[in-house]
Amino acid sequence: MTENAFRPVTAARRPYLIVNPRSGGGKASRFRIAEKARALGAQVLLLDPSRPQDLATVARRAVDDGADLLGVAGGDGTQALVAGVAAEAGLPFVVIPAGTRNHFAMDLGLDRDDPSAALEALTDGVELRVDLGFADGRVFVNNVSFGAYAALVQDPAYREDKIGTVVRILPEFLARHEGPELVVRAGLLTVDRPDAVLVSNNPYRVDDPAGLARRAQLDSGLLGVLAARAETPAETAARLRGGQTQGLTQGLTNLATSEEVVVDADVPFVPVGLDGEAVTLATPVRCRISPRTLRVRVPRHRPGAAPAERPPGWGTIRRVASAVERTVHGRHTG
Repeated sequence: MTENAFRPVTAARRPYLIVNPRSGGGKASRFRIAEKARALGAQVLLLDPSRPQDLATVARRAVDDGADLLGVAGGDGTQALVAGVAAEAGLPFVVIPAGTRNHFAMDLGLDRDDPSAALEALTDGVELRVDLGFADGRVFVNNVSFGAYAALVQDPAYREDKIGTVVRILPEFLARHEGPELVVRAGLLTVDRPDAVLVSNNPYRVDDPAGLARRAQLDSGLLGVLAARAETPAETAARLRGGQTQGLTQGLTNLATSEEVVVDADVPFVPVGLDGEAVTLATPVRCRISPRTLRVRVPRHRPGAAPAERPPGWGTIRRVASAVERTVHGRHTG
């Protein structure tokens, strides 16, 4: 994560923190996040699992009541909802990694083993500006997924066992070519009938079909696009059952773009994974990136804040897009 707009900040006077006690198997409770945040002067809303709330509405109400900082202790899906409100209001946002995977926190360099360490941002923080992704107006901090990726997110077991669910669900999905037929358009590039699509807020550093890799930075102003087609679904399924992932990368399109990415389908609505949350969106789904929209306040000292590699240059992006365009069209006609 690059240190753009890196600057010390004064402590917030009226910080507001939303705590999800169920995320990460109760991680917020184990690390006493609510109690520690209150001791630092934050107003804390402890979510009641038996009474679901519209978190965007809750956050906007907090802003109307005078909050000058918003924060979330929870998973990436919860983070995204409140981050969108913070960006709208121009307020700083604090990430407390109390979810299961905490990919956004990882790419911010936060300590995922001790989520309470992120509370230091309330009193001794620095500020970064990072990009936000949007899918039909809905915010995502990590990615939005379609096809096989979305099928994984829709499975109830995915939240507790992501890797196990990938191994269990993905082979059958690829073997049967389930789900709607997708078309991805990014600028002049069109990818027909991919089995899985991942549009990310900044590109991932490596080709990782499960979407578990790190991003080199969060402020490149580029969407990442991964579109995978299993050329021999039965063989791919067999490889996955045998613990091999090589088959997943056959027919893989991997590029970065600042332009709108449109995912269309042969049905009016498609299942989508929005930062790991299962939702349904009307097609075509239009994804865009808003550069350096979110003010993120982080602790001055973070274990994962070492300089990351630079994103691909535009020359590389154009060469990749050109090569993919020549090979993708006409590959799958039936």
